[in-house]
Amino acid sequence: MKKKALIFGVTGQDGSYLSELLINKGYEVHGVKRRSSSINTQRIDHIYEDPHTKKRNFILHYGDITDSSAVSKIIKLVSPNEIYNLAAQSHVAVSFEVPEYTANADALGALRILEAIKFHNLVKKTKFYQAGTSEMFGKVQEVPQDEKTSFYPLSPYGVAKQYAHWITINYRQAYGIFASNGILFNHESPRRGETFVTKKIVTALCKIKYKKQKKLFLGNLNAKRDWGHARDYCYAMWKILQQKKPSEYVIATGKQYSIKEFVNFVSKELNLKIIWKGNGINEKGFINNKPVIECDKKYLRPLDVNTLLGNAKKARKELKWSPSVNIKKLVKEMVSFELSYLNK
Repeated sequence: MKKKALIFGVTGQDGSYLSELLINKGYEVHGVKRRSSSINTQRIDHIYEDPHTKKRNFILHYGDITDSSAVSKIIKLVSPNEIYNLAAQSHVAVSFEVPEYTANADALGALRILEAIKFHNLVKKTKFYQAGTSEMFGKVQEVPQDEKTSFYPLSPYGVAKQYAHWITINYRQAYGIFASNGILFNHESPRRGETFVTKKIVTALCKIKYKKQKKLFLGNLNAKRDWGHARDYCYAMWKILQQKKPSEYVIATGKQYSIKEFVNFVSKELNLKIIWKGNGINEKGFINNKPVIECDKKYLRPLDVNTLLGNAKKARKELKWSPSVNIKKLVKEMVSFELSYLNK
């Protein structure tokens, strides 16, 4: 009998890669999507199956992680073997603008799912994965960060995710739910949302190369991140729920680059030579003596995380997981996709 997986946040970057993975492994995949007046399923259109198709492997349900009744109803209906909570207001900067909504979705969303598992007597059947984030480390207490590193979040997003992390552990200990946390560092792909910095950089520089955009505005160029590929990280999510016991796992590459270095990787892939001049907020990137990259104060966060670097030793040992895509391959894939889209 096929395993059933339920994915909250199925239309996002991670939801689409995870859906592909699980379908390929023979799962019946159920996804939860929000009702929208505009189409928001572009990332999963290639695996969508018409409701009239018999024995479907991919089934969508309308719902919202902020709606307790919808969450509970869908979990009861599907009665899944595995639940992956990828639903979130996941933009760090935006979380300062909508902190209450971020808390409602990112913190209480996990609680709603855990409560439904308990309420519908699925404790012995259903495994739960909570998508955590390196932003919980915030003002880092040690370098690199692993599962034992103390949290010090610097954004409403990080704070909300920390609640979800601990409520997952709490319900595991209190009720015996197989509930695990993945603490994922930054992971990108061609499917990354347009407002995230890596996608923003790739899109802008591709347009600048073909004279379809004049400038790219960024915030803190010196912020350092540990970047991997979303496809690799979704495989880690699945591996986490295949373990004999639930636990916490840091998923990271163990290599770190600044925003400025990421810009340089993209420009090299596009054969654009950028000359940097100035310092701090006044630093600019020049191409052919024209300033095309500038810093804008409005993209600086009220509190900024300067450095994140993960230690995935536990995942390597217990999950037998390691990243297959390095930063240069990631950039090449993102640029190639963007150029194909741009030249349609």
